Amino acid sequence: MYCEINILGEHNMADENSDFLKLAAERYSVRRFIDKDIDQNTIDKILKAGYLAPTACNRQPQRIIVINGSEGRERLRKCTECHFNAPAAMLVCYSREESWKRCYDGKTSGEIDASIVATHMMLEAASLGVGTTWIMHFIPEAVRCEFSIPDDIEPVALLIMGYPALDAKPSPLHSEFRQLDELVVYNKFQDK
Repeated sequence: MYCEINILGEHNMADENSDFLKLAAERYSVRRFIDKDIDQNTIDKILKAGYLAPTACNRQPQRIIVINGSEGRERLRKCTECHFNAPAAMLVCYSREESWKRCYDGKTSGEIDASIVATHMMLEAASLGVGTTWIMHFIPEAVRCEFSIPDDIEPVALLIMGYPALDAKPSPLHSEFRQLDELVVYNKFQDK
């Protein structure tokens, strides 16, 4: 039950005047990059977006490893086949000790916090003309070894990034969305 929707077109779910919704609709996973490093000012802006992201009780358990330069890229290639020869990446992790814990069942906020941080950085990168792809397909043990990750720190996502190649384009699935009423309920799920 999927339908193709032009987010900013006829079946508009977004207000055309909303810069955020336009950015969210146009952002896509980039898998082809030009051979150009990302300058430090741009990296700092992307990191600032992650820094400003909300976390449970403002614990800020996120830890981010910036991976750039030839040595960092070589280590990254040992951890995932999904590096797409990107000139840079950010490994988003969280501290288990610093994550907020729900008292009722012990669930921690770390993965959620790290995901919010990664999403903020992904969207800021897109606003700066930097393409990203969220990669979860990595070898955890290799990541721990190659980047000297302490036991308390849990890697969640790799954001590979760089300037999109001229022939970079969204996956054909990028513009396919389920109907909103399949995804959203109001007040409670209906009894079966």
